[in-house]
Amino acid sequence: MENNINGKVIVITGASSGLGEAAARHLSGLGATVVLGARRTDRIEKLAKEILDQGGKALAMAMDVTQRDQVKKLVDLTVDRFGQVDVILNNAGVMPLSPMDRLNVAEWDTMIDVNIKGVLNGIAAVLPYMKAQQSGQIINTSSVAGHKVFTGSAVYSATKFAVRALTEGLRMEVKPYNIRTTIVCPGAVKTELLEHITEADILQANQEYVGEVGISPDSFARVVAFAISQPDDVDINEIIFRPTSQEL
Repeated sequence: MENNINGKVIVITGASSGLGEAAARHLSGLGATVVLGARRTDRIEKLAKEILDQGGKALAMAMDVTQRDQVKKLVDLTVDRFGQVDVILNNAGVMPLSPMDRLNVAEWDTMIDVNIKGVLNGIAAVLPYMKAQQSGQIINTSSVAGHKVFTGSAVYSATKFAVRALTEGLRMEVKPYNIRTTIVCPGAVKTELLEHITEADILQANQEYVGEVGISPDSFARVVAFAISQPDDVDINEIIFRPTSQEL
């Protein structure tokens, strides 16, 4: 697997915890240079130092995916420092689930800004470089909720459906530039994502469910590595994975 990961320069947003952190550790272990972006500076700097201390290559920069100029700065820094950007993992996301009749409109806006616009900002930042290189891979984190809607997930699911739609459109448009696109749709994974839920009853229900069936973020890291590791003429377009015990 490491043959097509070793030496690649991979930008990861939402790298301060959970899926992004696990992916950074795993991909670094397979020989990739990882560039970590997130709002929590202390966490990504600590992670980068751990990777460097283990003999890997890493760089951290504080940034907010909702700010297009900050995402561009992250990617520009990557190319300036390492000469290229081979992969971007648009992973940053929030999940404040709630029934729509509770009118948590500010949370709706946040999900749209982070889960959709954040992905678009990542795409916009890397496309010029990948077109010039005539190579690259854009990996966007969606969710099983991007395939199925459940109580409290209407807006969150809408954002994750959107990620799937824009990634499929992107796939068709970037064929002339030899760019690969991948959608990764995790099921119940044990991360900090549930901490975004402000409605006590919804939080409890999801904590109980994920606590019962949820799997490690390492599962996501292995899936991402699988997609990147394929030969350059193989484009893994979408992967859905769940805990074996997950029915939803």
